[in-house]
Amino acid sequence: MTLSPDTRPDRLRLLVLTPEYADFLWLCALLEDDSEISPDAIWCPDLVDCDDLIRNASFDVIVWDCIFHGGDESAFLQYLAVASEDKPVLALSAEPCNERGALLTLEGASDYLCRQTLDRWSFRRAVKYLWYREQLSESAHGQLGREVATGFINRDLFFDRLQQALLRAERAGHRLALLHLNVDDFRNINESFGYQKSDQLMFRLADRLRQKLRRVDSLMRIGGDELAIIIEKVEDSLDITQIIRKVVLALDEPLSLDGRTIVISASLGVATYPEAGDSPEELLRRANRAMFEAKRDPGTSYRFYDRQLHISAGYQLRLEADLRNALRGKELELYYQPRIDLATEEVRGVECLLRWHHPERGLVGPDEFIPMAERSGLIVPIGYWVIEQACKRLQESSELGFAGLVFAVNLSFRQFHDRKMTETIFRIIFNANVDTSLLELELTESAMMHDPEYAQRCLRELNQLGISFALDDFGTGFSSLSNLQNLPISLVKIDKSFVQDLGKSADAEHIIRAIISLAHSLQISVVAEGVETESQLEFLRQQHCDEIQGYYFARPMPWDDLVQFLNRRNQSACLQQ
Repeated sequence: MTLSPDTRPDRLRLLVLTPEYADFLWLCALLEDDSEISPDAIWCPDLVDCDDLIRNASFDVIVWDCIFHGGDESAFLQYLAVASEDKPVLALSAEPCNERGALLTLEGASDYLCRQTLDRWSFRRAVKYLWYREQLSESAHGQLGREVATGFINRDLFFDRLQQALLRAERAGHRLALLHLNVDDFRNINESFGYQKSDQLMFRLADRLRQKLRRVDSLMRIGGDELAIIIEKVEDSLDITQIIRKVVLALDEPLSLDGRTIVISASLGVATYPEAGDSPEELLRRANRAMFEAKRDPGTSYRFYDRQLHISAGYQLRLEADLRNALRGKELELYYQPRIDLATEEVRGVECLLRWHHPERGLVGPDEFIPMAERSGLIVPIGYWVIEQACKRLQESSELGFAGLVFAVNLSFRQFHDRKMTETIFRIIFNANVDTSLLELELTESAMMHDPEYAQRCLRELNQLGISFALDDFGTGFSSLSNLQNLPISLVKIDKSFVQDLGKSADAEHIIRAIISLAHSLQISVVAEGVETESQLEFLRQQHCDEIQGYYFARPMPWDDLVQFLNRRNQSACLQQ
């Protein structure tokens, strides 16, 4: 299906692989009114049409929505490369750019964009860059090897240069280093100055960097905000590091554009021959991986690729694949940690905590798989599964006679990126038919920082259903008193780091007193986490803390153990009466 049947060679020929026609129209709308590309876009909704279209029609760029193909993504990208004769593939996924983008480019995608943050600017720029690159690679002479607008060497010639450099290094017995440089927050520069001015800035940056390099070294542009530097004839890591330091110092110097001073930062990944690989593709993949690791550090930074990065990446990939299967294979389970009323020592509620029973690795700790689930976006469907399971247990607890037991569930910051969060939680609660006053959602303030207005609206809508909210880890990170005033928060949780410092730090005691006093003055209840000793318990009791949670009373436990725990406490209470 095409928006424009008149396919002319001077217009971008775009193949869009997505199962939803509405998404196809949305992507086309993002490219509307762009006279530079005037795209002819063709929609392909399934694999049956895909093979026929790719083999029998000509396209400049392929846009691939990752939900189009539910199988092995690496194999599908290899198929696209062979069937389309290596046409550039722009991948779209709901998962965040950093980790996901690195993996997809390693598997063969030319570029990657996150659907959640996709806008007209980012989509147009990515499509234009891939189209221009494709036009250059198809040129037999003249423009082959250089981008007219910027003067940088293109990606095809880059691979040729790198291959020649590797051959020279092999013959001479020298080492070689590939630097992959990515300018941080380049999108903001584009939005402020426009494409042409931004390219001028990249040209000036490259010119400055060339002055710091030796004559044997090569600098190339391989992406809109990416540069590659080939460092030849080096003896050891010290030689490489000295050159990198010169590059870093050059990046620290402000640039001038339109009379304005611009300070930029960049992330550099370094892969060396022969340690990191002996082919252009392998070196670029590993320099790219190291560059993404460098992005974890603030400001201009660099990382060398080493085998540990490779091992870690492979392990994380396998773990992510296993976690996807775990959600379908019933390997996930909720554990429950009781919360105790300090005044009556009754169980007021339970916090629902996720556990993963891996068929080969055994019990995988949440500290290991939750961060990975956050990065990959898997935490969103997992989070809804947790709410669904908690609602089922809430209903069951009422049937077992544990009336009034509150079930607390953690909300991930990634769930606030989901524009259907409120709708999804509504549906789960409606299907479960539970008393919403017994469902409590725990969140951290950092979870609301991505889009505070949207987060506040979600909380208010859910609160109208009777759901209560707790502010987790209060006193750490971004604690804002305005949130206590403006949000429907009924409970704050004192972070266990303060509780564990009781008896060791006077500051911890002062902080806990202040939190309890502040919360109570606002009619907000307080739970202290991580209570493990009698002395901690007594201090919190003296400060009139409302509830405690920790190993002193109970560790997190499976559902059947929780039922036994509650029955024992009920029997004990009856005997005391």
